Amino acid sequence: MNETKIALVTGANQGIGYAIATGLSALGYRVAVGARDAGRRETAVEKLRAAGADAFGVPLDVTADRSVADAAQLIEREAGRLDVLVNNAGISGQLGADWAQDPTTLDLDLVRTVVETNVIGVIRVTNAMLPLLRRSSAPRIVNLSSSVGSVTMQADPDIEIGPVMAAYAPSKSFLNAVTVQYARRLADTNILINATCPGLVATAFTGFHGSRTPEQGAATAIRLATLPDDGPSGGFFDDEGVVPW
Repeated sequence: MNETKIALVTGANQGIGYAIATGLSALGYRVAVGARDAGRRETAVEKLRAAGADAFGVPLDVTADRSVADAAQLIEREAGRLDVLVNNAGISGQLGADWAQDPTTLDLDLVRTVVETNVIGVIRVTNAMLPLLRRSSAPRIVNLSSSVGSVTMQADPDIEIGPVMAAYAPSKSFLNAVTVQYARRLADTNILINATCPGLVATAFTGFHGSRTPEQGAATAIRLATLPDDGPSGGFFDDEGVVPW
């Protein structure tokens, strides 16, 4: 078996996803750049290759069964297995003034759209890639969450956690809970799965607000993607350590 490790990063054409792809490639991983938009995907692959990375593009819409199945088949042909899956693709959904999503006036279709990408999309991709991950000697799954998904922090009036985001924040709480369920189910395997908060990173996703760079936001995800065999599973982490549920 080829000893070069293979990593798939969803939503890797820009921002934190691209930074994760860059960081893993610097560690010697062959990186599959998962993204919906063909032009942005190929631009990201070209940039990675120009920097010396071994990268290839994977057309991937996490909300579409056929797209995800085709992506798994492409990775099967290209690499024969998968060592790391980083579920980075995510959306905030439409935001009101000051990034708010008011639960008392929330459009239910907005909730469905956000959950479809941020939660169901992660389940869809993870389950499609599990057969490939099981072929790895040290498979790792990392789910990109957010501290706004921490119910403990949201419920504490002494913690400044940002605006009310009644679609996005609960979708990340849901993702955290799903991460734990995977960890329980996979406890008797060598697959480690964890969630991470990148912090407020200045990217297109945040309208380029935030004090953190994409590289800083990617750091914990990269650490979790490269955990030793005795590393944690079913946890929620940021740069400072464990994030409360």
